[in-house]
Amino acid sequence: MKKSTIWMLAVVMVFAFAGLLYLQVNYISIIMKTSNEQFDATVRHCLEEVSATLEKDEAHKYLEEDMASYGSSFMYKNPPDRQSITQNITTHSEVYIQGASNNGFEHIKITTKTISANPSHKNTIIRASEEQQKNLLKRYQYQAGLLDEVLYDLVYTAYLKPIDRRVDFKTLDSYLHTEFENSGLDIPYIFSVVNKDGVTVYQNESFEKPPKTSDVVTQVLFPNDPPSKWNYLKVYFPTKRDYISGSISFLVPSIVFSFILLVTFITTIYIIFRQKRLSEMKTDFVNNMTHELKTPVSTISLAAQMLRDSDITKQPEVFKHISSVINDESRRLGFLVEKVLQMSLFERQKTMLKLKELDANDLLASVVSTFTLKVEKYGGTIDLDLGALDSTIYADQMHLTNVLFNLLDNAVKYRRKEVPLRLMARTRNENGKLQFLIEDNGIGIKKEHLKKIFLRFYRVPTGNRHDVKGFGLGLAYVHKIVEDHGGTIRAEQQESKSGTKFIITLPLIK
Repeated sequence: MKKSTIWMLAVVMVFAFAGLLYLQVNYISIIMKTSNEQFDATVRHCLEEVSATLEKDEAHKYLEEDMASYGSSFMYKNPPDRQSITQNITTHSEVYIQGASNNGFEHIKITTKTISANPSHKNTIIRASEEQQKNLLKRYQYQAGLLDEVLYDLVYTAYLKPIDRRVDFKTLDSYLHTEFENSGLDIPYIFSVVNKDGVTVYQNESFEKPPKTSDVVTQVLFPNDPPSKWNYLKVYFPTKRDYISGSISFLVPSIVFSFILLVTFITTIYIIFRQKRLSEMKTDFVNNMTHELKTPVSTISLAAQMLRDSDITKQPEVFKHISSVINDESRRLGFLVEKVLQMSLFERQKTMLKLKELDANDLLASVVSTFTLKVEKYGGTIDLDLGALDSTIYADQMHLTNVLFNLLDNAVKYRRKEVPLRLMARTRNENGKLQFLIEDNGIGIKKEHLKKIFLRFYRVPTGNRHDVKGFGLGLAYVHKIVEDHGGTIRAEQQESKSGTKFIITLPLIK
């Protein structure tokens, strides 16, 4: 797959995810706004109902007080005679109190109904007892007078009383609780009553912190009072935001799945690019390996043909030279085959290690002793410092030896020609673990490459010298073997900015 195709797929997936995210955010915003408006509307309706109920209670209170004051001692003036009742059925008014809803509040309204005499019923009325007619008239006069006085008190005197005398705050709290519960708002609330002077007369609870004005719902108590005499009921819900947020809890799985989709998308793109890069590296490796194999094979083939010549065998010096070439190229072939085997090692999940108890100091000393001749060949020196007091580890001797050889061999490959080679091999104990330290004074590695040198097929650009052959597998092999031993490896740039230090950390036997 071409890189441009991968990038196009990545752009399409990013666009699709951005669109999905936008729709989710927009949907959540709309739901939150709608839920908030619905909540406020419900609260206002509840407060209007409570205000209307308080007006009814006040009217009933005045009725009860007037009835208690008059009792049965009400005296009637100028009662009608029998003749007027029987002949004309004196026109009179019956008084009714009706509730007319205006913005949710009840107003007192008096209507009159005229009762006129009906000739067809004259005989029936005449037959009625005089006492019943008198009682009917008395009842009318009593109720009419009572209602007139109640209406007068309601219209002209009620608003003059302090709000704390007009409203029982515990009853008000009970009304609020009932209305909110019936409307499905069974959540904590704080209410306060503010008089016409703007002074808070009552508050059921104290605020932890002053609420925002937009979070407080205000309702006029007794809205039929003169506007200058209005008292206010204010309600605040501390858990309003949590209540509204709970209404969109069903969207949480959608958000989680979107996040999983994002992670999967990023991981997929990363794996695709990584696999493509790895595939390109493998292709380069195969091409390089094919080219490298051709040279020793052709050399050995040519030398073998020369040995068939009887004249060559009669010349010891020539025979010795040809034998030496065959030997060198055979070793080169073995080296290349080893690199192929190293590559196949990475395809396994876990290397089959033959672990046994080893002394790290003895292992490093043996490697340094073997490698000393190669270092001296280039005019260099190698120092050994076995500073680890506790050096017993579980390790595969062959693989761990190869690890140390690889690090020392790299130090020789990437030495500076103008400076005598100097190597340092040490062991030490650090935080209850064993460390191998391999230091050199070579060309060094830039910081931007230090974290990449352990990747398969990766070669540092400054290390691609004409006299150094490689495939980028050596340090990758070292990293894998160390990790399979349960250890870590890192590379550091020397303080002098020349040379590199490799630190291998392995667990000790406890």
